[in-house]
Amino acid sequence: MRKKIVAGNWKMNKTLPEGIELAKEVNEKVKALHPAGVQVVLGTPFIHLSEVNKTVNAPQLAVSAQNCATEASGAYTGEISAAMVASTGCRYVILGHSERRSYYGETDAILVKKVAQALENNLEIIFCVGEVLEERESERHFEVVRSQLEKGLFQLDKSAFARIVIAYEPVWAIGTGKTATAAQAQEMHAFIRSVVNGKYGTEAAQNTSILYGGSLNAKNADELFSNPDVDGGLIGGASLKAEDFAAIIASREAH
Repeated sequence: MRKKIVAGNWKMNKTLPEGIELAKEVNEKVKALHPAGVQVVLGTPFIHLSEVNKTVNAPQLAVSAQNCATEASGAYTGEISAAMVASTGCRYVILGHSERRSYYGETDAILVKKVAQALENNLEIIFCVGEVLEERESERHFEVVRSQLEKGLFQLDKSAFARIVIAYEPVWAIGTGKTATAAQAQEMHAFIRSVVNGKYGTEAAQNTSILYGGSLNAKNADELFSNPDVDGGLIGGASLKAEDFAAIIASREAH
């Protein structure tokens, strides 16, 4: 059975003391909610990882990096390897986020290397796919997402692919206040599952968690999570407030 997952992506927010305090607040709220059927993930900046891993102890909580390097080690000033990430106690890493693709020029070829590094270091991957507004308006959104899946992930064998969580993020809905309709989200998630089915078979497709990641918040969570192929969310701004994040977790548990 695939997991219900609510993952927070803090992006470049929170100083270390602020991040520790937020992690403590989320930890206590998760303990109070006791959402037995939901995996909660905190995607923090690199400098927070070690301390946040020491801070959280709710059994449903895991910690994620937001990125990792393409190489294992070496003269790569400013980079953080997957081994370094894993050494902090992290369980997950977010790869392929639209901001990394757009602002830092991450290509499919780069992501293939990052995926390999993450898996070699026993990290589970939240792999992001999604289209920009022009691609949606020109009705190329399915083509774009299929290509991102095939070029970024389909080099993996079935056992490696089992460690992938897919996050669909319509880029036009990130940080804009716009949200794909529940029907649009379900349509794309069902499409993603069909593409996975075509490559890895029905069992793998049914076991793959697919998260929605486009301005999901406490107000629209219920509607989005009511869809059969929306297994959870990759949350941006709403993950920076413990109360809002907890409301989304409670909504995922309810569905």
